[in-house]
Amino acid sequence: MVSTTGAEPRKITINDVASSAGVSRQTVSRALNDKGEIDSDTKQRVLDAARALGYRPSRFARGLVRQDTMTIGLVIPDLLNPFFTEVAAAALEAARSRGWHVVVYDTTDRAEEERGTLQVITSQVDAVIGYFNCSESELESYTRGMPVVLIGREGRSARFSSIRIDGEQGVHAAVAHLVAKGHAHIGMLDHHTRAGPSIRRAWFTAAAAAHGIDAGLVGGADQTADGGGAALRSLLAAHPEVTAVFTFNDIIAIGALREARRLGRTVPRDLAVIGFDGLQLGALVEPPLSSVALDTRRLGALAIEQVARLLAGLDPLEADDLVVHAELHLHGSA
Repeated sequence: MVSTTGAEPRKITINDVASSAGVSRQTVSRALNDKGEIDSDTKQRVLDAARALGYRPSRFARGLVRQDTMTIGLVIPDLLNPFFTEVAAAALEAARSRGWHVVVYDTTDRAEEERGTLQVITSQVDAVIGYFNCSESELESYTRGMPVVLIGREGRSARFSSIRIDGEQGVHAAVAHLVAKGHAHIGMLDHHTRAGPSIRRAWFTAAAAAHGIDAGLVGGADQTADGGGAALRSLLAAHPEVTAVFTFNDIIAIGALREARRLGRTVPRDLAVIGFDGLQLGALVEPPLSSVALDTRRLGALAIEQVARLLAGLDPLEADDLVVHAELHLHGSA
């Protein structure tokens, strides 16, 4: 929006963007619609100009969708991770029930891909939900005025809604179960985020301290089955006394199960394993995986419900209603 003293704010138009970038209206349209007829430098100049001016084109004017539909952008860090695939499926199901479209963006958990997604997303969707690592100020610079719902991250600004994941009680229950089974040396296979150790490690540390268990038996793992196997191998080499592990997610846990077999350890007799996420995949491994489980359908439904309220101008759901609690589900691995 552009304003002058004593005048109503004027809506930024495609002509303003064209003038700022020094290109034609047609070039602006091609850049915003991600057409391939222009070179990358020109496209970037147009996107930068549109973002600096706060321009958001009307999708309806471009004829991309009918006026009785909405399109939601779902941004996830890794489509190869089954947890995010389940979240995406849940959001698609909830959106489909409203007759909405969902466009899924995979950032491959890389900062440059995240920024690239944000540069084009506002011209393609009516609202955004998903996972972001960038700062809130940077997120706001790309999504000016657009409804944004964060998943798994608490927004510090009232500008953003957040779907919070609370796994603390579930992790405490997991550690309490392992202690009750006689395990005195319980390790964790954690995944470090860009900001450092995960919140799940903090939950594990608190739970271990509550039972007088050493919370320092921690190995770092990539969010892959191979990463879980390598992390378990390193942890057991350094701490052979470990007889149980809690892992950052189920994929790491599945890798740990496989590595335990390679090391000649029977699960759960020689090594108990508990994951986090509650993936459907966990029921297909042997033994079936115990996990601190999240309701991914509720996660997706809450995100879509909050977006619907924001788009309709209704009161948003309160923070206490935007929490998905994780619960311990015990199966054969522990």
